[in-house]
Amino acid sequence: MATKELTLPIEKRETTGTSATHALRRDGKIPGVLYGHGAAPMHLAVEARAFDDLLHHGGRTGVITLTLDGKKADTALVRALDRDPLSHKVAHVDLQRVSAHEAVHAKLPVTTVGVARGVKDFGGVMDVLVHEVEIEGPVDQLPDHLEIDVTVLGIHQHATAANIALPKGFKLLTAADTIVVSVEASKTAQHLEEAASGAAIEQSTPEVIGAKPEA
Repeated sequence: MATKELTLPIEKRETTGTSATHALRRDGKIPGVLYGHGAAPMHLAVEARAFDDLLHHGGRTGVITLTLDGKKADTALVRALDRDPLSHKVAHVDLQRVSAHEAVHAKLPVTTVGVARGVKDFGGVMDVLVHEVEIEGPVDQLPDHLEIDVTVLGIHQHATAANIALPKGFKLLTAADTIVVSVEASKTAQHLEEAASGAAIEQSTPEVIGAKPEA
């Protein structure tokens, strides 16, 4: 879980629209919106540098304390990020109000633990097919990421979402049979295997009785 307290100063936006958001970005700020808990959405802006720092310290999944004019205004989760397609900088952020202990749905990144047996002992290749899964649990206990142990995986074996270790009090929302990680033979090994299979088939091709010899 994130150990650093996540705090983000915000300011209200009095004007919206394309011209206003462009002006904000030129000033080094990110436009956004805060919604949830039945309250009216609030248009806001945050300092781009402060928000980037927040993301690097667990702000993508952690509970954030929002301050307005130096005072605590709300607690929230980052729900969506829009990035500029060229610069990849955050262009807009959606924040959702949350209370201290409420249960929420969240998509968390998955990291692998250990070295797969098929990779270590047989030169296979591990492929991570799903990089995040959705879970439900208390917002104040949300971890930064989830882990899946891959050490027992051999060639042509896989691990599913059901194999992910969940913290106490959380349940998996992603389908349990979703394949998260698979281990397969390397391309070189596959080619050798295919070549060997082809040679075996060729060698075992039966002679056609009564076939006319070629001229």
